[in-house]
Formats: sequence, C-alpha cells, structure tokens
Amino acid sequence: MVGGYMGKILYVDLASGKIEYESPDEKFYRDFIGGYGLGARVIFSRQKAGADPLGPDNMLGFITGPLTGTPVPFGSRYTVVGKSPLTQTWGDANSGGDFGPHLKFAGYDAVFFAGVSERPVYLFINEQKAELRDASHLWNKDSNETEHELLAELGRDTHIACIGPSGEKLSLISAIMNNEGRAAARSGLAAVMGSKRLKAVAVKGNLTVPLADREKTSELRRRLLQEIRGPAADHRRRYGTSSALVPLNMSGGTPVKNWGGTAAIDFPNAEAIGGDMVITYEVKKFACWRCPTPCGAILEIKEGPYAVLGHKPEYETLAAFGTMCLNDNVESIIKANDICNRYGLDTISTGATIAFAIECYENGLITKGDTEGIELKWGNHAAIVAMTEKLAKREGFGDLLADGVKRAAERIGKGADKYAVHVHGQEPPMHDPKLRPGIATTYSMDATPARHMQGGAHIVEMRPESQKGIEFAPLQRYIYSGKGDAHKKMSAFKHIVNCSGLCIFGDIASNANAMVESISTITGWNYSVDELLETGDRIANLRVAFNYREGLNPLEFDMPTRMLGQPPLEVGPTAGVTVDLKTQARDYVEAMGWDPITGKPTVKTLRQLGLDDMAEALWP
Repeated sequence: MVGGYMGKILYVDLASGKIEYESPDEKFYRDFIGGYGLGARVIFSRQKAGADPLGPDNMLGFITGPLTGTPVPFGSRYTVVGKSPLTQTWGDANSGGDFGPHLKFAGYDAVFFAGVSERPVYLFINEQKAELRDASHLWNKDSNETEHELLAELGRDTHIACIGPSGEKLSLISAIMNNEGRAAARSGLAAVMGSKRLKAVAVKGNLTVPLADREKTSELRRRLLQEIRGPAADHRRRYGTSSALVPLNMSGGTPVKNWGGTAAIDFPNAEAIGGDMVITYEVKKFACWRCPTPCGAILEIKEGPYAVLGHKPEYETLAAFGTMCLNDNVESIIKANDICNRYGLDTISTGATIAFAIECYENGLITKGDTEGIELKWGNHAAIVAMTEKLAKREGFGDLLADGVKRAAERIGKGADKYAVHVHGQEPPMHDPKLRPGIATTYSMDATPARHMQGGAHIVEMRPESQKGIEFAPLQRYIYSGKGDAHKKMSAFKHIVNCSGLCIFGDIASNANAMVESISTITGWNYSVDELLETGDRIANLRVAFNYREGLNPLEFDMPTRMLGQPPLEVGPTAGVTVDLKTQARDYVEAMGWDPITGKPTVKTLRQLGLDDMAEALWP
C-alpha cells in the first residue's frame, strides 16, 4: 500500500449486524484523496437518489485523510459525511481532536454505516477487529458522560466520537462530539446517527500509518516545525480563534443582531467578549493530536449562575451567542457553549436560531406565553442560556427551535420567515459577505450550503498584489492568477486541504508549496501542481453531482437579502455595499465548466475528470 493509508475501509450494516471491509486500489485513493472526496465517491456509488436522510438507506461515513495520524504537523482531522437532513443536500462535517488519527491506528481509513439498528448500539474497533455492542446504558447520556463511561468500559487508550441527547432526539442542528468539545457540527449529521440508533464509534489500536519514505518525512517535519515558529503561531497558542471577534466585528465582518444590525450602532463593546476577556477564565491549554500550536483551552467559571468547567468558545460561538444576540456577557456564552458541547449541538446554528427567536419575540410574533415565561429580548443573557438548554433538551418552545431557523419559521408562521436567515436550510457562519462579497458565492454554490470552510471562491479576493509585506510562493501566485479561473483553482486547493486530514488553521494549509510537498512525501506519489488541482476539481464536481442527482440546483438557492446589503446599510465599514450574487454565481459556473443555465457540471467536464458514471447519471 502507498504511504498515508491503512488500505482498508469498513462497512457496517446496522440492521443485520454484518461487518465487512474492502481494500480499494491505489487509483481510488489517488483520485479522491480522503475525507469528503472519498466519502462522496463511495456514497454516490452505493446509495440511490432520493434516500431519506433519517431513513435506513442514507449512508453515514467517518473518514480520515492521507495526512491524518502522520508526522506532518496539524494532521488530526476526520470528516463525517452523508446526505444532510438539514438541507437535503450533500452533507459533511469536520473535526479535530484525537479520534481521526486513532481510527487509522485501529486499522481503517474510513468506516461507513447503513441501515437502522433495532436498539442503541456503538461500534468498537480494537486493532482491526470490529464489533457492535449494546449502548442502551449510554442512551440519554450527554456526550461527556458517554465518553467517560466508554473509557471506563474499554480502557483509557480508547478514542470516541459520539452523540448527545440532541442527536438522539433528531435535532437537525445537532453535532457529533469527540474529546468533550471538538465537534463535527455542520449539516446535522448527528441526527443521522440518532436515527440509526448509533450512539458512538470507539476506536483503539497501535498500528502505524505507512510512510513512503520515513527518513524524508522526518526531515520534512523538522523543517516545517521550524517554519511554524513565530508571532502568528504564538498568537494562535494564546487565543485560538477567539481573538478574531474584536477586529472582525469592528471591520463589518461579523454579523450583528441576527444579520440586521451593525457593530458601530448595535454592538460597539466587542472587547467584553473578545479573546483577552475569554482567556481570563483559562485554567489549562490543550491541543489536538500532536498539534505544535495548541489553540484549545479549558475554562472555569467558579461561581454564579454560569459556573462551569468547559472548553473555550471559538470565534463562531462568540459571535453566534454574542454579536448575533447583542449579548456582551462572556460568562453566559461560555455556559451556552458548554451546553452545546454536552448535548451535542452546532453552536453556529444554535446561536443563530436563538437570535432568530429573539427577533421574532421583539416583533410580537411570539410571546412569553409561547416561551414559558422566558423574555427573549436582545442582550438578555439569562434568557439566551435558558432557551439554549430548552433547545438542547427539545423541551417546550425549545422543541420548536431544535431543527433550525427554516423549520422554526414554518412552525411559527405569521411572516417569521422574514427573520429566518439561512441558505437552503442551513444557518450561515459568522462571516458577512458585505465585507468579503466572494463568500456569498461559496455560501450558495458549494455542495454544502452556507459553509465558509468549503469551496474557496471568497479567498480569491486576497490577491498577492493587495497583501503588502506578504511573500507569496510561486504556487500561490499560480493559484491566485486570473479572475474566474482563480475561483476554480482556489476551490480545488481548499478541497484538497480539507480532504487531506490537515487542520485548516495550521500554517501548512495556507502554504500551497508545503501542502503539495507534504502529500507527495507521505504518499510517494510526487504530485504535480496541476494534478493536485485536478484532483480537488474532481472532488468539487463529485459533491455537486450528488446534489443534482437529488434534483437540486444551487442557482435556485435563495440567500436572505439582509446578508447581501439589500437595502445597503447606512452606517459602518460596509455602508452602501450591495453584493451582486447573481453575477458572481454566473462567473463561478463559467469558471467551473458547468452549464450556464442549470449550473450542472457538463458531460465534458465530468468525463475529463474521469467521472463517467456521473455524466451518465446527470445527463441520461
């Protein structure tokens, strides 16, 4: 087997209990890399169109990449894939921690589940041996409790990905958790686990990931670690992503007041919930598997209504429960983050849903009678925490909110859809297109709607000539060259990073030369730049082909006008800005080689990428 892969993929039928593995050939791995590239190839081939996301026919996969669990720094990630019950599109979610590397150390590059179990179960993989075990004693336990019980049952050297009560109760904004605070959060895939009665996946093993050239890999690691040192790495160690809140808020990059406000007027006090304030509660730092720049931390609030020992909130969480809700009480945000981690919820979607509910309350669409006496007003941190807990438990009005803003608006009626900010069912992350218009293209045109870590059209705006003092390597210049073509290249490169198993925040992920060298060194394939980008392009087309086979066209996905500056804001850094999404989407479709009317990948494009079966499926 080539370096970087264990050479085995596990398939589990939860209905029959049958477990088997396959050993794909080298071409399969080279064509689709890993992560959602490999996942989309498997699911497109094995699953028929029209599967109910919460039914037995929807497959669910946990997948690593070739750099996961290797000496290359930041190789800690795994991806969960399946048809999203939240958007009905292709769905995937990415997480760090320890689970991904140890899935490989247990002997497998990926594990896929089909069917529905009659009773709650968990999968235990112990040094290539896999078995389904009863999980009835774990059902209704939160994710921390589940992890602790399984560690006691299976040994401290076991690593676990699991769902909490929100996933069990099929919340469409629920998250899969590992390491008590790392989350594969987006696309609602924890609800797919819940629908299958799959409580957890536990892995144990001491196998070693094969390397094409061990000596060359050791030298690469030493050199990369040297290059990582410096002020940027130190800053990441100190703050993680929490330091982004203050500058992004004041620059107009962070949504405010459910996307309807502006920081200058509505939230000028971002310092109250920014990085410096957050780390005052820090008691211990932690890192994902062998990460050289640990950005995580355990925080403790020792007393008061929000007393808690839990994980440090990320930027997205601080914005979702902070600026979006006009909440400047940092302790309440830390508490809300802990509730989401324990029950297994996507903090982006949960905070956005609470902000939506507040706007509905402030405009008289819902009342204290509806919310069981909770006054959902802007900035009412006690109400925000209380409703987050109700949402997590699907209790009272929280049950109405537990499937996100689109379905909550449908249940409330009375014109509530006016305040429901989503793209085809998914709440957007905390990055405003009015500051970086290209991100609107990514939100609408990538196969997973409303996602900022996919695609990459918005990154094209960061052109070398506009980045004074930054040295761009030749490969970066190649990727950023051109206009529409740059969209295609950057999208392809971003997919490679995601599918490789690298953390997107690691220095290597933003250094195209190091990225190509790392994959080539580990696998022994000696990628050319063009082959790497073609592989990323293949992955992009594969995921979009999945959606078109489901009858979905991203050119028809609506984006709320307030996200696009329609009407434009009158004050603040993005005053007067209106995003022309139609033109951006048209340019993107042209660059990608897709049909200009339907946006569908053309037969020519699919065949050039070796996706002949998809050409036949989309163009019969």
